Amino acid sequence: MSLQVLDATLGDAYQTTLTVRQHVFTADEPLAVGGTDTAPTPVELLLGSLAACTAITLRMYAQRKQLPLEGLDVQVQYTARPVPAVVKVITPHGPLDDTQKARLLEIAEMCPVAKLLKGGVASESRLGPADAVAQA
Repeated sequence: MSLQVLDATLGDAYQTTLTVRQHVFTADEPLAVGGTDTAPTPVELLLGSLAACTAITLRMYAQRKQLPLEGLDVQVQYTARPVPAVVKVITPHGPLDDTQKARLLEIAEMCPVAKLLKGGVASESRLGPADAVAQA
């Protein structure tokens, strides 16, 4: 996979504008911690990424295997204490048998975001111009 770049620009308080390809969206913090509560928090965006990735991965798998998946809901539950933990509650819709549902649970753990969170990723911070990432 090629290099993917997302730009984040801090605005008022904690509101941050995120740009990737032709898409623009925002992140913020709740009022209680000094934000303006105009958008999801960074952690909520991460959890949303996990839920979306899980749903998309399961749809792709069901289509490839011609399973009767008519839709699904993914709820992500997160707690930071006593240790960070995430639980995905997946509710498939359609006439799936128990074997098919069990396989969907296995496949849910194979989505790229789940793999990233479980396996970790090399990460570093650098100072420099905005194009420093592209040059790295």
